[in-house]
Amino acid sequence: MAANDLPDLGIPARLAARMSMAEQHAYLREKLTRRAGTAARTGGPTRRGVLRGGGLMAAGAAGAAGLVVGSDAALDQGPGSADGDTGPTPVLSRATVDGKLVAPFGRHLAFGADPKTEMRVSWQVPFAVRHPYLRIGLKPWELDRKLAAEVRPLHTPSLGRHLPAVEQLYLHVGLDGLRPGTTYYYGVGHDGFDPTSAERLGSVGSFTTAPAGGGQPFVFTAFGDQGVSPDALANDQLLLGQNPAFHLHAGDICYADDTGHGKKSDTYDARVWDQFLAQTEPVASRVPWMVTTGNHDMEAWYSPDGYGGQAARWSLPDNGPDPGKAPGVYAFEYGNVGVIALDANDVSYEIPANRGYTDGAQTRWLERTLKRMRAARGIDFVVVFFHHCAYSTATHGSDGGVRDEWVALFEQHHVDLVINGHNHVYERTDPVRGGSPTRAVRVGDATDPVRDGTVYVTAGGGGRELYDFSAPDSYAGHIEERDSVPGIRWTKERTSERSRVDWSRIRYTGFSFLAVESRPGHRPSLSVTALARSGHRIDHFVVQPRR
Repeated sequence: MAANDLPDLGIPARLAARMSMAEQHAYLREKLTRRAGTAARTGGPTRRGVLRGGGLMAAGAAGAAGLVVGSDAALDQGPGSADGDTGPTPVLSRATVDGKLVAPFGRHLAFGADPKTEMRVSWQVPFAVRHPYLRIGLKPWELDRKLAAEVRPLHTPSLGRHLPAVEQLYLHVGLDGLRPGTTYYYGVGHDGFDPTSAERLGSVGSFTTAPAGGGQPFVFTAFGDQGVSPDALANDQLLLGQNPAFHLHAGDICYADDTGHGKKSDTYDARVWDQFLAQTEPVASRVPWMVTTGNHDMEAWYSPDGYGGQAARWSLPDNGPDPGKAPGVYAFEYGNVGVIALDANDVSYEIPANRGYTDGAQTRWLERTLKRMRAARGIDFVVVFFHHCAYSTATHGSDGGVRDEWVALFEQHHVDLVINGHNHVYERTDPVRGGSPTRAVRVGDATDPVRDGTVYVTAGGGGRELYDFSAPDSYAGHIEERDSVPGIRWTKERTSERSRVDWSRIRYTGFSFLAVESRPGHRPSLSVTALARSGHRIDHFVVQPRR
């Protein structure tokens, strides 16, 4: 049977619309098993490694390309320490290409739980290599420490007509015990590719750990819904000019799953991840790229919760309620700002494929984390980011599940800023308490979260095709104020309720991102600016609690 004659492995729309993520996972696995069995009886292709083991590593270590990990012990090796060399490095055997001809790509950074002392470095290789590693040092010409890389192979079968099976190899090194406020230089390599050789010095990257104290100003950036496009690339280049200490990505990262959930057949092209990571590398190789999960990031083939692919591609802080089960849920502190990443798929009414998958553990962890951050000395601001919108009037509207589960906690603990994606626009509310705005905060105004409530920003203009508003755009230099505008809220019954809402202050239909500057001191402030792809400022306001 020719590859193009294989039956479509996608999930029919009539099924996907009412299936949980775990049910989609089981459906795909059973369908592939049946197809492989038929192929074996007729002399067609099989995927023995996939059928022998349902786990990520078993699936990833087999496949059409014949990539085999040298040993389970090598796979089980944990990340190394920055204090010296590790032991034996993992080996990907049966490498069919000379390592001299294989260039690493898709480097991306992420903080560990403590940005002052921990950094995670991840990258990809297009073919099997031997002894992948990372070199690190305090000077670009002295990368004198060498650490073994952890190998996370990922196998994706053909999940739609005309889509090939894909083998991907992701490599990770965890750096602990780093010095606060220090710039490090690093290079990634393997047998045959040495980043310290003269011809490879251009591949050396750098990063800077968080300062030991919270007394220095800094900038971070944020958006969601990026994908692969010229607009996404332009946003990346513009935000790099802000010199951010880190970037928050509020979900729907690359759109390998182009349809989301329940729209049409669930086709999935894993090769889009290669394009995305190559596109993002110029920024993410020097700016920690802190992601969380959107509806397009639930990839049903890899695991019952859909996050097996993300666990292979990203190394994120492991301090959430259950890092193995909820990789996009974590927290970190940088300077005087506490940041909390949440997975809104767990509470969404609009797209319920993963609703309730943590059995409430995420919300309980959120409450504990908010209490801890508010009691911590040196933390002036708390920022929360996740995908589905608590308050938005664009195409997807507001998710009632987010409101029912989390908004009361945001208000109780005076969260300073909530950042969402999902709607591919920019929208900013007035400060909200109890579902209603407390006062108008126009462009350039200041707000106090204790007195006024929480401001919600939809920053979904990261690069994917844009959505629409039902009301006119209104932004800096183009103000079209309305007392109320049409809004949509999703209910637990998965119906959309339409009404007029009075909390939508700024609306912009265009590609954009947030640049947030934290200034500590006697009167600390959080200066929030939205920049269009052109570089023009479309919104600006200041969060400044009273003392």
